[in-house]
Order: sequence, then structure tokens, then C-alpha cells
Amino acid sequence: MLKKLLSGLFGGEREKTPKANVKAAEPVEYKGYSIVSKPDQQSGQYRVSGYISQANMSGEPREHRFERSDMLPSREACDAMMVTKAQRYIDEVGEAMFEPDPRQAGGDPTPVKGIQ
Repeated sequence: MLKKLLSGLFGGEREKTPKANVKAAEPVEYKGYSIVSKPDQQSGQYRVSGYISQANMSGEPREHRFERSDMLPSREACDAMMVTKAQRYIDEVGEAMFEPDPRQAGGDPTPVKGIQ
């Protein structure tokens, strides 16, 4: 009983409800990038998510997963928000979105001077 109480408080045994399978929206072209909204449906709302893709110099497709914490009540509003946020992200970050994340590189962090 104590285990059930603690797991309920800390989220250990939540109800396992599968996420609804939501189809991807039609791609929206923006400055040479393709933005595709594919929101996650959770508790009757939609989480802004999808991907941004673009072909590299040799024509191979590159893809960047795009997820935000915004939750909206309708699919249409979610798709519109995804496109707006992705366009802003493209304007701010551009090609750098396809570069490897240095936090995921697995190498040793660069030492800071004075700290050994």
C-alpha cells in the first residue's frame, strides 16, 4: 500500500494510456526549409511538435525534430503555432539547427582555466 501511495505521488505507476496516433500535416515551405506539424495528442490537447527538413548540398535530406511545451485545444491552432514557431526558429538559428549538439558529443568538456 505504501508503495502504491509513493508511486502515485512521484509518478511511478501512472495510467499507461497510449498517445493517439496523429497524422502529419501537409508540409509548409519557408526559405528553402520544409516545416511539418505532427503534434502529440495528450489529454485532449495537442502539443506543438513536428520537424523541419532541408536537403544538404549533395541533395541528402536533413531533419531537425522540433518540440515545444505549448499545448493547444485544437489541431488547427496547433499546426498554425508550429509553423509560426518553426519560422522564427529558422530565422534565428538557420543551418546551425542541423549541427550535432555538443552536449551529446560524448567527449570531455573543454576545461575552464583555473579549474583542474
